[in-house]
Amino acid sequence: MENQFTQREQIIETVSKLFLYTDNQEWRKLQDEVFTSEIEFDMTSMGAEKIERVQAREICYRWEKAFKELDAVHHQAGTYVVEINNDEAKVSAYSIASHYRKEAKKGKTREYVGSYDLHLIKHHGDWRIDRFKYKLKYSTGNLTLE
Repeated sequence: MENQFTQREQIIETVSKLFLYTDNQEWRKLQDEVFTSEIEFDMTSMGAEKIERVQAREICYRWEKAFKELDAVHHQAGTYVVEINNDEAKVSAYSIASHYRKEAKKGKTREYVGSYDLHLIKHHGDWRIDRFKYKLKYSTGNLTLE
């Protein structure tokens, strides 16, 4: 059956899965349906020392470890701007990430507000993220969730 979605819709679907699968901690799906096997990963706005080339499984491992103590994670994304050039695409998106930990003593939530610059490639007929850059604008709440 032929795919009824436009290229833009397929790209946004992949980006939406990034947030949905992360929130649901579906690490295998994130690796199989969202990322290429290796990603240029830029989290310097969150304190990372440098931009890295990293395996998708390593990103999932880091996120799984970071979210282990949380009771809920919720990403809300939108304001997608998509540029398509043959088998490559760039997506800019705004997002808010909210983390909740019911055992925290100094406030149960923290929030990160920022944007993403993502690059996708057509990989075996499907769109996959191969470059990931997060740009933090500000954070608020109990940032340590202690």
